[in-house]
Amino acid sequence: MQIASAASAFPKHYYTQKVLLERLQDYWGAKLKNPLLLARLHRNVTVDGRYLAIPAEEYVDIKTWGQANDIWIRVAQELGEQALCRALQNSGIKPQDLGCLLFTTVTGVASPSIDGMLINRMGLPAKIRRTPIFGLGCVAGAAGIARASDYVRAYPKQAAALVSVELCSLTLQREDLSVANLISSGLFADGAAAVIVTGEEFESSDREIDATRIKGPEILATRSIFYPDTEDMMGWNISEKGFRIILSTEVPKLIRENLGRDVDAFLADNGHKRSELKSWVLHTGGPKVLDASADALGLHNGELDASWACLKKVGNLSSASVLCVLEDVMKNRRPEPGTLGLLAAMGPGFCSELLLLKW
Repeated sequence: MQIASAASAFPKHYYTQKVLLERLQDYWGAKLKNPLLLARLHRNVTVDGRYLAIPAEEYVDIKTWGQANDIWIRVAQELGEQALCRALQNSGIKPQDLGCLLFTTVTGVASPSIDGMLINRMGLPAKIRRTPIFGLGCVAGAAGIARASDYVRAYPKQAAALVSVELCSLTLQREDLSVANLISSGLFADGAAAVIVTGEEFESSDREIDATRIKGPEILATRSIFYPDTEDMMGWNISEKGFRIILSTEVPKLIRENLGRDVDAFLADNGHKRSELKSWVLHTGGPKVLDASADALGLHNGELDASWACLKKVGNLSSASVLCVLEDVMKNRRPEPGTLGLLAAMGPGFCSELLLLKW
């Protein structure tokens, strides 16, 4: 099993963090009792700028969850198509070669789901197996690759695609002035990403092009870990007003207490030690999450630079973040052939997803 490619796509509306802070201060107006707190929280997330699904001035016109979700459906199709087209182009794989399409999000709902809409938009095979995934949040990028690898393990002659679209700006709650929502307004952003995973016996319909492509790492093993009785740490409270963020301050503590042990156990079960890993693809989370991950794994010498760079450049894209980090590593920070690495993310449940890679 191999990751053949990874590609991202973003809306055309980009704003610096300074401009977004000013917009949000106007958006909340007199309701915001402590503007300096909002400014401090935005500064602490270490994000330079973010993409938005629609122009910033149009958010004030959104009055209902239904209106926000209609925008989500439209933009999710556009970005999902862009990301998947780029991933297919990068891999040399034709749309008709796909046997499976997984779609993940936690920022909007649709039925038929976006994956079904993409089949129509892109002319994907009518017999393609599709699986929409909702609710996994930040962990879903890693979990989606793992489920794609499960699929091609069962069907080794086929290829599977994962598409993630997260439009976090459309979940912003105007009435919610909690610290969690203020942090979210400065941390989370909009974007999409896609990954192609191929089975061991896969052969592209265009073998000449496929042979010239630089592919990604092999997937040697995967593991899902669920932490019982932690469902209140992260997620959404869902009401007629939409998605209201749940974000516990205990998340970094949970990571420090569990991630290192779980990674070591996963590696040991596959005959390896943490010291053998020389490549790390971790979900961006936020500064406290990345610091906690570095502490848990003993990574304090630039091993997480790709994750920090992604966070700084585009913010936290929820499930798409780890896929964007993967794209950056494949394009700009590629390890030497044979290097062992880990791709990992954590999210609502609370849970983690681990993938052992060989470059």
